[in-house]
Amino acid sequence: MTQQDIRPSVPAQLSPAAKAPERRPLISYVLPVYNEQDGIAAFHAELTAALAGRPDLDVELVYVNDGSADGSLAILQGLAERDDRVRVVDFARNFGHQIAITAGLDLARGDAVIVMDTDLQDPPRVSLELVDAWREGAEIVHARRRSRQDTPFKRATAHLFYRLLRSWTDVDIPVDTGDFRLLDRRVADELCRYRERSRFVRGIVASMGYRQKEISFDRDERFAGETKYPLSKMARLAIDGVTSFSTTPLKLITRLGFVVLTLSLLGILYALAMKFFRPEITVSGWTMLMVVVLFLGGTQMLSLGVLGSYIGRIYSEAQGRPLYLVREVIGAEKDGDGDR
Repeated sequence: MTQQDIRPSVPAQLSPAAKAPERRPLISYVLPVYNEQDGIAAFHAELTAALAGRPDLDVELVYVNDGSADGSLAILQGLAERDDRVRVVDFARNFGHQIAITAGLDLARGDAVIVMDTDLQDPPRVSLELVDAWREGAEIVHARRRSRQDTPFKRATAHLFYRLLRSWTDVDIPVDTGDFRLLDRRVADELCRYRERSRFVRGIVASMGYRQKEISFDRDERFAGETKYPLSKMARLAIDGVTSFSTTPLKLITRLGFVVLTLSLLGILYALAMKFFRPEITVSGWTMLMVVVLFLGGTQMLSLGVLGSYIGRIYSEAQGRPLYLVREVIGAEKDGDGDR
């Protein structure tokens, strides 16, 4: 027997190919739905087609039915029956787009969470670019609109709003971005701790820090239906954004007060000069009096309106009511107690 024959047997080292395969990351899609019966099936088909080319990913699709009044829920139930990756969160009533995003984040279980709308304006294929940026190390990936198929008025107002908000706050909110973005699991967990009612999710995410990156894309036209953000809702969202991250309106009231005080002093000097030097035409001061009274009245009403916006937010938060109520979770086990 040779020395080689009596050498202790040593297990052969596993080759890289023989090692256990690395776990595929789970990507959660949070998909708010409100009266989108004409486009949900097309969106789901395009999203699943895009995901079919990425076998390296596991996926769950969390659709949040935000109190739709059309046939959206029935279509979502059908998707959940045919696709075991689909979960449907059915709200008890309409709570709004930002709250629907919050509910989806509360239930999402993925290693990364993608938030996007279901109207096909945000192309599903772009979401895979967000995943690639995340796998390269980014913890928050914003989808920035390089171009958008909207009316000139909406493009102009959106352009103005984002830049005005950015100049008024200390938060560097990326311009030309909506709620289409990817969040790392850690970021999503931290975001779930933010429970204010008047929510501006894109501002909250930008304020959190972490490693952030932007991916530019061209926004498509809406596939079907009408926009769920008419001018009134856009104005409300803008107010929430400004009052959530800026006290500049309150500071502007103070500055406006100084301007009004200066003009008032000039008016007093003018009235005294007319009284002593041109007493024969003092009756003509009635016009100036009316101008001053109306100006001061308008300024006071504007100031009260700004103060009321902030006080209203305080009142809403002090009530401590649940952010949303869930009637049913379809397609998976029910998590939680139905309200958060």
